[in-house]
Amino acid sequence: MDLEKALTISARGLDAQATRLRVVAENLANQDTTGSSPGAAPYRRKTITFANRLDRELGADTVQVKKIGQDQRPFQKRFDPANPAADAQGYVQAPNVDPFVELMDMRDAQRTYSANLSVMSATRTMLTRVIGLLK
Repeated sequence: MDLEKALTISARGLDAQATRLRVVAENLANQDTTGSSPGAAPYRRKTITFANRLDRELGADTVQVKKIGQDQRPFQKRFDPANPAADAQGYVQAPNVDPFVELMDMRDAQRTYSANLSVMSATRTMLTRVIGLLK
C-alpha cells in the first residue's frame, strides 16, 4: 500500500534528522571544551553527511546517515593564561565550533523533522479515513 510507503519514508527522514539534531547538540555542548594539557587538541566539531539509499522492498529512495565526520577547519586561539591547556604565551586552542552555524543547522533540522512529521500525520489521517470507509 502506498500509504505505508509514505509512513516508512517519513520515518526514515525523522531518524536522519534526529541524528542530525543529536550531532548539533553535541557540538553546542562542547563549544568551550579545550584540551586538558598544553598543546592538547580541543573538541573538534562533528559533521553529518546524508545519502540516498534505494530501498528495494519499498521501491523508493530513502535518506540515511552516510557518515558522522569531523570538521577539519583549524582551531582558533584565545588568550586564557589561567587555563591548564594554555601554552607558554598563555594561548589556548579553542574548538572550531561556531554557535551561529550550529543554530542554523538546528533550525534546518527542526524544519525538516517537522515536515516529515506532518507527512506522517497526514498519512495517518488518510489511513484512518480509509478504515472508516471500509467499516
